[in-house]
Amino acid sequence: MRKIPAFVLALLLCQKIFSQPLTDTEKKIITYINLHLKDAEQMLINSVNINSGTLNKAGVKKVGDLFANEFQKAGFATEWVSLPDSLNRAGHLVATRKGKKGKKLFIIGHLDTVFEPDMPFAPYTKLNDSTATGQGVNDMKGGDVVAIMALQALHSMGLLDDAQITAYFTGDEEKAGQPTSISRKDFIERAKASEIALAFEGANGLNTVATARRGSSGWKLHVTAKTGHSSGVFSSGAGYGAIYEAARILNSFREELSTEKYLTFNPGLIIGGSDMQYDDKKSKGEAIGKTNIISPEVVVTGDLRFLTEAQKEAAREKMRAIVAKNLNGSKAGISFQDGIPAMEPTDGNNKVMAVLDGVTQSMGFGPTKAGDPGSRGAGDISYVAKYTDGIDGLGASGRGAHAPGETINLKEFPFLIQRAALLIYRLTRTQP
Repeated sequence: MRKIPAFVLALLLCQKIFSQPLTDTEKKIITYINLHLKDAEQMLINSVNINSGTLNKAGVKKVGDLFANEFQKAGFATEWVSLPDSLNRAGHLVATRKGKKGKKLFIIGHLDTVFEPDMPFAPYTKLNDSTATGQGVNDMKGGDVVAIMALQALHSMGLLDDAQITAYFTGDEEKAGQPTSISRKDFIERAKASEIALAFEGANGLNTVATARRGSSGWKLHVTAKTGHSSGVFSSGAGYGAIYEAARILNSFREELSTEKYLTFNPGLIIGGSDMQYDDKKSKGEAIGKTNIISPEVVVTGDLRFLTEAQKEAAREKMRAIVAKNLNGSKAGISFQDGIPAMEPTDGNNKVMAVLDGVTQSMGFGPTKAGDPGSRGAGDISYVAKYTDGIDGLGASGRGAHAPGETINLKEFPFLIQRAALLIYRLTRTQP
């Protein structure tokens, strides 16, 4: 017999010590999933082949109808939550099982994609045995299918009887209807009645999960200044003009705040000149500039991303202080707009991750750790993070989300469904 290397023996010993073996019931769950992988892929194909760009309300509703039928196969009651016409959004799919056992779970997905009908359509296409492409195949129709197939597997064995689960698939995650106080009101209220949120945005393999996500907000810088002939620029009488003042402010933001971990702020639009107009609603403007005229006005808009509310507020104070130090002849002001809150790292989130860690170790895939919060933007779970413990990144894996050629990793797909099913199974057996 060949001698087994010492490091391999050590690895096997560690896995044996720190992982609990799968129960017979859990092995049967995995068997069911493996026998129904064709059903999972067909559900994915059917959903991807429906364009459901956020503003395609009919398409979003059609995907909602498709998934509602699949939830009903898992023993869920389904309903459609409509939104006011003024929001120009399709609404949300909600599926529920009302019971009394285990943790109250809130499962999060979304029906929409970033690909609107006026963009070139990319249907589900299998590139090879391990990769498929298509609009939203990863973000997040693949994640939706992971969640639904996991629930169908548990239901088939009677393992969801008397479970307390609300699955909420929003129809406008990629571009939330404004104001979010309306578009996310029902979403938040239902989450408050739950104990643990499980979000199925894209997975980064089997061994990391999101216990925190950065929030996002907006800002607008408005600079005005004396105008006049350019020959007088920098003088005490003419001053520096609006463009120099805007440049000073933006560069000071970069110098004083850019090294802070998890904090980013990006100027996405800047417009200025001797004459300009800016439309807030369309995020669009026009400007005329002459090189011999000192610019009297500049507008800059951007985003601000942060890991905690405290970090957001501290950054805003620093930015206000920088803005207030005006160059001669100029005046500047900055305003902030709240967007999606942060999913802050908490002990409660870590406890949920610990249950998932037990699952992946039992499956023989090794430990699960928290991923880098800086690698993810804001998501729907962020709206409810302060009301319930939770984790994100439980969905499908792949590459190129939000871009043409987005892919799903078909080799990892079965294991991610298995992981989700075992996690839900263990949580529904955990008493409050």
